[in-house]
Amino acid sequence: MPKKHNVHGEGNYQAARKYNEGLRNFIRSGRVGRAARDAEPATEVDALQMAAAETEGRRRTKEEDPALRGAMPKAPVPTKPVGAPERDAEDERYVALMLGGDAFD
Repeated sequence: MPKKHNVHGEGNYQAARKYNEGLRNFIRSGRVGRAARDAEPATEVDALQMAAAETEGRRRTKEEDPALRGAMPKAPVPTKPVGAPERDAEDERYVALMLGGDAFD
């Protein structure tokens, strides 16, 4: 009986492909801006807690992610699927950020 090959030592390739496809579908859906607005802090207390969590997370990193400095190559912007809602300029900035570009050119 052949041995089943589960490659999980360096990562779960199937899970990574599934996540990446889901992310691409979400970006193409045009819901990025709305989701970002929904994630904004509702109160000043929420904003302070989010800032504290970000500071704690950065404290533990070795170095800054080069994607945040725009050092990563820009990926092509996906085409809009048929029937998808129109995206406004704010949505386009979020898409550009998600794809590694600089949204404030």
